[in-house]
Amino acid sequence: MYKKQALIFDLDNTLLWDERSINEAFQATCQQAARHFAVDAGKLEHAVRESASQLFKTLELYDWLHMIEVTDLEALWGEFHQNEHPNFRRMQELSPQYRRDVWSQGLKVLGVDNPSIASQLAQQFTEERRNRPYVYDDTFKVLEELRKEYKLLLMTNGAPDIQQEKIDSIPELADYFDHIVISGTYGVGKPNPAIYRHALDLLSLSPSETVMIGDTLITDILGAQSAGITNIWINRHLVPPTLTIRPTFEVQSLSEIPQLLLSIQQSQQDIV
Repeated sequence: MYKKQALIFDLDNTLLWDERSINEAFQATCQQAARHFAVDAGKLEHAVRESASQLFKTLELYDWLHMIEVTDLEALWGEFHQNEHPNFRRMQELSPQYRRDVWSQGLKVLGVDNPSIASQLAQQFTEERRNRPYVYDDTFKVLEELRKEYKLLLMTNGAPDIQQEKIDSIPELADYFDHIVISGTYGVGKPNPAIYRHALDLLSLSPSETVMIGDTLITDILGAQSAGITNIWINRHLVPPTLTIRPTFEVQSLSEIPQLLLSIQQSQQDIV
């Protein structure tokens, strides 16, 4: 039985509180719209989110974006400027129109047809999201504790510039990690086992020496399982696990992880 020597961390909604950033950006932008028009800010947010989901799937690069897991909401604020891959250059061209169309369609659902205001709201949203970087209260405390005992690798899906900007927006976050792997740079994303094998190669470790920690069952947990890696599901919202994807372990917060890892190590020693 091999001792666990490294931890692979997901980024969004595991260490970085992306949900809060997105939610607050929507609230601020939609409240601005409500001050201009007789619209309900909450209903506008719902309409824009629906519009983003629909229009994102019509983009010519949707299949590729989905493969590296760029989301419809990330495309509402990302610039796609940090990689030489031609698809990123194409997204630089497509994303401004996508953003305008999303907000325009959302406004139309509420009876407002004003492309000029839609463009202003699209721009405001990018700024609001960019100005709201958050980590969870226990992120740094847990990373500080764990890096004393383990190698740490950050593995995140998405476009290189978007994910790198998220990382850079939190001072000193990158310093905790021996390696950072971004799907848009590597070429495939979680749950493809290839990106997990790439992470193991960087760490020079076997699956049995590694633990994956993340909040998403399909990408983080299923991906780790496909590579034979022990996994810890952070289930902050108490979502019932699916019948087909059962994590090795489950916690509700990062704070539970150091003690859980200690228990894992002790149980392995008992087996030996």
